[in-house]
Amino acid sequence: MVGPIEDYLLDSIRRKGAIHLTLIDPEKVTASSSSKLAEVAESYNTTAIMVGGSTSTLTNHLDKVIKAIKRTVEIPIILFPNNVTGISKHADAIWFMSLLNSMDPYFLIGAQVLGASMIKRYGLEPLPMGYIIVGEGGTAGIVGRAVPIPYEKPELAAVHALAAEYFGMRFVYLEAGSGANTPVPIPMITAVNKIINIPLIVGGGIRDGSQAASAVSAGADIIVTGNITENAGPQKKLKELVDAISPGSEGTC
Repeated sequence: MVGPIEDYLLDSIRRKGAIHLTLIDPEKVTASSSSKLAEVAESYNTTAIMVGGSTSTLTNHLDKVIKAIKRTVEIPIILFPNNVTGISKHADAIWFMSLLNSMDPYFLIGAQVLGASMIKRYGLEPLPMGYIIVGEGGTAGIVGRAVPIPYEKPELAAVHALAAEYFGMRFVYLEAGSGANTPVPIPMITAVNKIINIPLIVGGGIRDGSQAASAVSAGADIIVTGNITENAGPQKKLKELVDAISPGSEGTC
């Protein structure tokens, strides 16, 4: 059953063609700085705020960050957990994801089993997603014990994505890793887009509007950026990225 946050994302994609999500890593921000970053992101029409990272964070700090963001913006807050410690009752939804190319069953199904009852108890909306680490993989690949799909093997990414769709997952995420030297290659995005009928999310290594626009042209429905705004300051980069993804877009909230 599609919930209100998923419906909002899908409707935004239908209206705009593609959308931008801002990722905030709670390990890298204070509650105050996270709310300011989210406020700027919302003003530039990012569609939602994702909160999560590849390393552990204290649950009470995660709660403080999400509550601070929620006081500041009206757009949805979606959890992007690396483990059960990345679950907070203060968010609106959660990417309920399986790391499809992990060697560790824990990241395929174990963490999901542990977190499922908590998600239900908190009333979070689960967004089923197949998560695929490609290229360098970054910290997410190391922590998740993934075997990253080589950039020169787009057909492998495509069949992983198709398996995700056949499992009933409603989103696919190609992840190059936070701060990757090279974003997900265009041929890989194109190959995945051609074979699946569910929204394609692309993140990692996207540093400017040109790269974001190229990914969208190749078939990405959602572009996620986080590291670039944290390092370079949100004002100029966020506007450039969102404008490149959804030119002339109007407010989403």
